[in-house]
Amino acid sequence: MSAAHLVTLPFAELVDRFGPVPDGIELGVWDVGSPHQRPDDVAITMLPFYFQGRHRWQYVHDLPNLRLLQLPSAGYEHAVPHVPGHAQLANGRGIHDDETAELAVGLALTALREIGQFQIDRTNGVWDVRTTRSLADRRVTVVGYGAIGGAIATRFEAFRTDVTVVARTAREQDGRHVHAFGDLPELARTTDVLVLIAPLTDETDHLVDAALLAALPDGALVVNVARGRVVDTDALVAELQRGRLSAGLDVTDPEPLPVGHPLWTTPNTVLTPHVGGNTDLSVPRSIELMRRQVSALAEGRAFENLIEF
Repeated sequence: MSAAHLVTLPFAELVDRFGPVPDGIELGVWDVGSPHQRPDDVAITMLPFYFQGRHRWQYVHDLPNLRLLQLPSAGYEHAVPHVPGHAQLANGRGIHDDETAELAVGLALTALREIGQFQIDRTNGVWDVRTTRSLADRRVTVVGYGAIGGAIATRFEAFRTDVTVVARTAREQDGRHVHAFGDLPELARTTDVLVLIAPLTDETDHLVDAALLAALPDGALVVNVARGRVVDTDALVAELQRGRLSAGLDVTDPEPLPVGHPLWTTPNTVLTPHVGGNTDLSVPRSIELMRRQVSALAEGRAFENLIEF
């Protein structure tokens, strides 16, 4: 294999911690912020964790021998329109499973146990002992049953909840019955905690609309760690302002939230700024995946996590 097979990683820590690479492979740092100085040599490019700027996609298209465009995220819909025709696209399946599942549970606990409000009380010097809601014994519906959805379901089960899982198609998987999206209106009627982790597609865009939100029981909690557009934001805001539902949101539509948006001030709302996959696990898990992709390149094997589109 020629020494010209260059694998680019978006920041130096990934390269520094990568370890040995197979013969004929070279690692380099490139954040896709400017044209690469050796475009003919690049075989794999991993995009930065937060990749913004439509003009930057042109720098990817300037790589004539690119084999693989590697995303660090499980979501991939934003990249599909921009992938060069001669390259394959892989997502970051496996990188953020634990991180996102932890946050989903954390958002639910924060909302139900009113942890955020207790912290506000603390800053105001208020000692207010009151009864909150437990997560145990709640009926949890997880919408989206990929790797992260499975991790979320397992964690909620550990809290002694009754978990139902839903995906695009019904099936039996991992000892669970997976319901189809079409079952959601009926399932919603008995759901205490609705957790969203489905990918954003034409089918899931506003999957959780006004009718589905209305079907949820009074006091139900909506946890969104998927994409903001999976939920009809206006419909959710209306339910929150009425005080009928509560929400734990790591993603929003629009994102980031503009100044003055109602979600900054809706009651019964816990909000984090899209940090589900942003912990100290991100770097080592990214390296683990990229080591396997580099080995596949060196050995002529198929890459992992390929997206068909």
